[in-house]
Amino acid sequence: METSVELAGLASVAAARLIDLLATDGWAAVKASVLSLWRSAHPERVEEELDDARGELIQARQTGDGQELQGLLVAEWQARIVRLLATRPDAVDELRALFGEEPHAAGSQDRQITGSMTLEAHVTGGDAFLAGRDMTVTRGGQQ
Repeated sequence: METSVELAGLASVAAARLIDLLATDGWAAVKASVLSLWRSAHPERVEEELDDARGELIQARQTGDGQELQGLLVAEWQARIVRLLATRPDAVDELRALFGEEPHAAGSQDRQITGSMTLEAHVTGGDAFLAGRDMTVTRGGQQ
């Protein structure tokens, strides 16, 4: 059984890949497969929302504002995918197959996760710590 951390990681990778594909010419080829994930949960609404997101993202990229919107869309669709997996645990393997992550044994060290992430911090008079994965911050002493 998948842990919530593994499912969150899968949702993160899938959402990033989904949004990467959304604004490409290849979107038409994967759209039906993506919609099949939501076949039991209002696929027509999901299709409309993906079409809207695609239009917004393409327009934003043309004006140079695509990075921020892409990050927001990834977060939005990651949450949707997590909710989908909560209601349809059987969709895990389908999601992995669709977005290229093969099933691995829990804790496997040969796992390769691909995707994209944009981290940005604006700090005044303080510290900011950003990480795409594990991070340890130690202050004033040994770990």
